[in-house]
Amino acid sequence: MKYCILVSLCLFSFCTLHAAETRPPNVLLIISDDQGWEDFSFMGHPQVSTPNLDKLAARSLTFTRGYSPVPLCRPSLASIATGLYPFQHGVTGNDPALPDKGANAMAGRTNPKYDHYYKTIIGNFSKRPNMIRDLTSHGYSSFQTGKWWEGDPVKSAGFSHAMTAGEGKGDRHGGAGLEIGRNGLDPIFQFIEQTGGKPWLVWYAPMLPHDPHNPPDDLLQKYLKVAPSESVARYWGNVEWFDRTCGDLLAHLEKIGQLDNTIVLFTTDNGYIPDPNKKRGPAPRSKLTPYEGGVRTPIMVAWPGKIAPRMDREHLATNLDLWPTLAALLKLPLPSDLPGINLTDETAVAARHIIFGEQYPHNVADVDNPTAGIETRWVIDGWWKLIAPDPINMNGAKAELYDLKNDPWEKVDLADKEPARAAELLKKINAWWKEPNK
Repeated sequence: MKYCILVSLCLFSFCTLHAAETRPPNVLLIISDDQGWEDFSFMGHPQVSTPNLDKLAARSLTFTRGYSPVPLCRPSLASIATGLYPFQHGVTGNDPALPDKGANAMAGRTNPKYDHYYKTIIGNFSKRPNMIRDLTSHGYSSFQTGKWWEGDPVKSAGFSHAMTAGEGKGDRHGGAGLEIGRNGLDPIFQFIEQTGGKPWLVWYAPMLPHDPHNPPDDLLQKYLKVAPSESVARYWGNVEWFDRTCGDLLAHLEKIGQLDNTIVLFTTDNGYIPDPNKKRGPAPRSKLTPYEGGVRTPIMVAWPGKIAPRMDREHLATNLDLWPTLAALLKLPLPSDLPGINLTDETAVAARHIIFGEQYPHNVADVDNPTAGIETRWVIDGWWKLIAPDPINMNGAKAELYDLKNDPWEKVDLADKEPARAAELLKKINAWWKEPNK
């Protein structure tokens, strides 16, 4: 009898371990909102404290030279989901360029022009393949939280569950989804509990450290002592507040025994530098600009026991790589037209030396011609970066050339000293940009 019980227990243990090994991993996508690329302890910031993200970086394949292809949240989030540049997926700004009442009126959708805007932009986005619909079609339960601009996340992107309704007043960029992080993480915990053993994908894109910069008082008091102004202290406090939420989320996964079987991806939608001379708002060369302060971000990929932790401070990574990387780890096929690479493929990472990006105004100039408002295109080739203003929309402004290895904050424009290099990089931009001009 004892022998039978022992055999039964061994068989049960083997089956349990085998199921754990064969069950697809969960996926947690963490997207910071408006955070500067240097505003992490592990990136060298002398005041900002991010102990939880430091811990994540230490157990991740971490690229310190990561980039968003665009310095604005809505088109950036669309690029993360689709793996495409904004000129390809058609979401190039946050709101329509219409007169009268601006974004608040748009949220109510009382203007027929706004209806056209929504149907055009969200309709085009919905037709594109994306990582969420892909994973859901392969048996994943998927949950949207935080920032979301493209209407109903279930209808437009294929999420199985969502906090954002996306079809009513106040849902402009997330609605109820924007409560995540700032008001706790219970919706995520409840979703995971209700998945019934299915693999899951969580889109965690809280409106943090994004304005309003209203951190808990202990964090505000901490940074008021060291920041150059109250506005900077409030932003730094929000950065650590965001870090705390990431720590709480990862600690919960560890507590319920799911952290080791979860792929964690981290990035930001765009950069941000607080202006110390204003009560609120970004400094120059920050959000909405093609400079490093607007587009650079660390990018992390973690999967315990599967991906060796390493800090890569040399090679280029981009948010367009997130879906290809995830698909490779899950052994899923990809659309053939995606420009990104698998960041865990050392050969592909070493072979890449060039990435591109775009920059548009906050509002879409023409929803039927999304690239009409293009202000600058940019390229990074190795350590050289060229920013090429649009000759029409930017009134003939000249191109700028920077040596990022020796000048990471782009203080010295070398375009006049290196005209041949600037011309060669501009040729590469024009070759990349042929498709939208057809």
